Amino acid sequence: MTNGRIPVILPAMILDDDTAARLLGQLGNRTRLGIVRQLVRAGNSGMPVGEIQKALGIPNSTLSHHLAHLRSVGLVWQQRESTVLRCFVAFDKIGAIVRFLTEECCVAEKG
Repeated sequence: MTNGRIPVILPAMILDDDTAARLLGQLGNRTRLGIVRQLVRAGNSGMPVGEIQKALGIPNSTLSHHLAHLRSVGLVWQQRESTVLRCFVAFDKIGAIVRFLTEECCVAEKG
């Protein structure tokens, strides 16, 4: 999350199973995963919708559809800058997904 252009550090988000399943469900689509990966690469600067469209080679209507899904679970947010619609990834949620998947790594390992 940003405050203008200044990154804001948020406390670690903890996911329950249902929330993690909803977030991972959205990332289970190849196009949506590609959008999120583009936005992660873009970092805190985000990326204009047109650049995402070019990078993925998909029609604008398809991109809009998938962005709506990602926004609905809070993985992506948008900000209008004059005539440009810029997209950002919610790094706090991405980090929470990674923590959810790895928090019990190797706890049952023997030996």
